[in-house]
Amino acid sequence: MQPLQRIKASYSIDAEQRKDIKQRILHWANQYSILLFLDNNNYPTAYDGYECLLAAGAVPSEKYAETLGELQPLHDSTKDWLFGHICYDYKNALEPKLNSSHAAKIGFPDMCFFRPEVVIYLNREQTTLSIEAFEQPDGIYDAIKAADIQQAAPIPKLNFTSVTGKETYLNTIARLRQHIADGDCYEINFCNENFCINADIDPLSIFNKLNALSPAPFAAYYRSGDIYMMCASPERYIKKIGTKVLSQPIKGTAARDRDLQKDEQSKEALKTSIKERAENVMIVDLVRNDLARCSETGSINVDELFGIYSFPQVHQMISTVSGTLKAPFADAIRCSFPMGSMTGAPKFKVMELIDKYEHSRRELFSGTVGYITPDGDFDLNVIIRSLFYNAASRYLSYQTGGAITYDSNAEQEWEEMRLKAWALEQIFA
Repeated sequence: MQPLQRIKASYSIDAEQRKDIKQRILHWANQYSILLFLDNNNYPTAYDGYECLLAAGAVPSEKYAETLGELQPLHDSTKDWLFGHICYDYKNALEPKLNSSHAAKIGFPDMCFFRPEVVIYLNREQTTLSIEAFEQPDGIYDAIKAADIQQAAPIPKLNFTSVTGKETYLNTIARLRQHIADGDCYEINFCNENFCINADIDPLSIFNKLNALSPAPFAAYYRSGDIYMMCASPERYIKKIGTKVLSQPIKGTAARDRDLQKDEQSKEALKTSIKERAENVMIVDLVRNDLARCSETGSINVDELFGIYSFPQVHQMISTVSGTLKAPFADAIRCSFPMGSMTGAPKFKVMELIDKYEHSRRELFSGTVGYITPDGDFDLNVIIRSLFYNAASRYLSYQTGGAITYDSNAEQEWEEMRLKAWALEQIFA
């Protein structure tokens, strides 16, 4: 059987086309039952990448990679693009003594990477659109230009119900602080689900509204059959460029303010906060340890510590850790998943506590979506600030949370969690 060969074509994008090219790509792709759209939202970055990247359709003859053990052979055999996700609960495959005691309500499989029929990407300057497909790209480009983007479905007003109420949340923080005092752990990421039943929504319209309210560098729109994710993540989990592998954990949050002077004060307070810096450096140490397991001895480096980055609703403290990969690329994921910023430390113990104290299965929340290039490089995000929807059951949900340390104030943790939730609920107000 003749192996499938991609045909690539690139097209110049003028200033007029630039205004709505992403929307045209999305509306054209929404005909497929599986697709992943990744949007940088014009954020500057120190690391090369794309302004947006789309995978549409799955090659029918190719089996999906549903484990890390299948991922490397699939890439080795195709030397092609792979796109997909890993749910938080894939931790149970990596650590067989762990489990997830709560039922899945959205339904994403624990892991799935697919070989797409069509790959489309826009360069950072948004001057060139490239299409890679197994048919002539010109027809796809013509269809994208002709896509109807005028009809946005109305967004209903919805109210969300919290799985964990405020009183229970505050009491749980007290119990987690006791675990820290007892020496069981020193930081734990604790999250809470909010949900809506019988929700009739158009996921693409919801993503567009979310992406307008909270543009983020790791935004994503993901469809797999009847299940959807609409993501406004500011966080990178892990990226591989050649032999370099890097992770950029976020720990530390401060609210934005419309008053420029107060906003600058909030930013400075985050930068100098002993508590936030302590949270951040704990996770940096965890990430250094994770990457050391798959990197050359002595190659681990903290490229940036306590960097402050601003997003529409919040300022965030972000650090960058890197190393030189010595193993197959899948091992970098195997050694570092789930990402430390969404667990805490020590990782195994806090994952046990998360399952004990949280009242919902995380599923794709605090997992990852992203891509692997034909050369074996990859870029994966951290799934936070996201909505999840099962169109068959009409179940809509999101989860938010934060890092708990012994110095955490329960009321302040509740307020930080609600701050993160604001942009998600505002869509339906």
